[in-house]
Amino acid sequence: MEMQKDLIVGGVELKWDLKTGQVLFEGGDVVFFWVSAMKTFFDTINEITGEEATNLVLEATGFRQGIIVGEGFKKMQEINTSNVVEWLSNTYVPAGWGYVRIDKMNIDTKNFTLIIKDDWEYKMNKLGHKDKQGIFVPAHYAGVFTGLFGRNYWYKISEYQNESNPYTVVEYFPSDVNIQQNIRELTRKQEDKHIQELESLVAEKTKMLQELVKELSSPLIPVLEGIVVVPLIGRYDENRAEDLIDNTLNNLPKHQARYVLLDLTGLNKDLSPYTAELIDKLGSAARLLGVEVILVGISAELAMVITETLTGLKKYECLQTLQHGIYYALGKSGKSIV
Repeated sequence: MEMQKDLIVGGVELKWDLKTGQVLFEGGDVVFFWVSAMKTFFDTINEITGEEATNLVLEATGFRQGIIVGEGFKKMQEINTSNVVEWLSNTYVPAGWGYVRIDKMNIDTKNFTLIIKDDWEYKMNKLGHKDKQGIFVPAHYAGVFTGLFGRNYWYKISEYQNESNPYTVVEYFPSDVNIQQNIRELTRKQEDKHIQELESLVAEKTKMLQELVKELSSPLIPVLEGIVVVPLIGRYDENRAEDLIDNTLNNLPKHQARYVLLDLTGLNKDLSPYTAELIDKLGSAARLLGVEVILVGISAELAMVITETLTGLKKYECLQTLQHGIYYALGKSGKSIV
């Protein structure tokens, strides 16, 4: 049984050693693959990393693979702008990469326009992604030119092969654009996106917290018919004061309140002139609605503060505990707890 097969395809020598399983293409090891198998491989990358990252992976891999090929052939034989046309077609067509030829070439600037048809990536995309456009193969040839000529090449795809166009047309030119820049750009975009997502999440949670604080900072609690309690807790700034007044006045009619007990227990000694002004403003507004404001939770320390500095609050009925306030409001209503 013959254990080695030698073939000449398009002037390129191919060797199969069936004993070792080695395949040589132009003297180097190669692996022939099924297009459907590559599709599964690429789809898996896309599933794990996402569309944008997958495109960058394919572009970077194709480009860097091309550099290796270009540098390798440059060592094997002298490649220049005069013979690169013949070399490119003779190398890639026998290797199963599809039809490729240089359509235009500027010897002075070393610009090339390639026509690519039925390459393996195009066939792979047709299996399941008919609208997907190739990126690995075009980037690969940019890497090939980079390796051959020792300067960075980049590319621009002007036409894609589809039902209307028989070829993919790609322009190649010396450029400062490189894969490292594209990787850093994607990394920055992903970081910016992640930061924006975090900022959005923080804003959303902050809004929820603000709404919760707003709801908890000015509750209106009905305790008995016509009697409601509003506990005052902590320090009040302009926003909290506005929320307290709006919430209280808007809900008094709903509860048919005649008495509002402002519980100052949570203020302790923190009854500032601003808070005292807030209480007086609320009391005046409630009086216009026919509701009497009663201050409860007056400690000895708080009583001294009101007596010495916040004398404007002395016009309100002040009681030591919430229980006393409820009894007082009941008594004024002609009711009592039996």
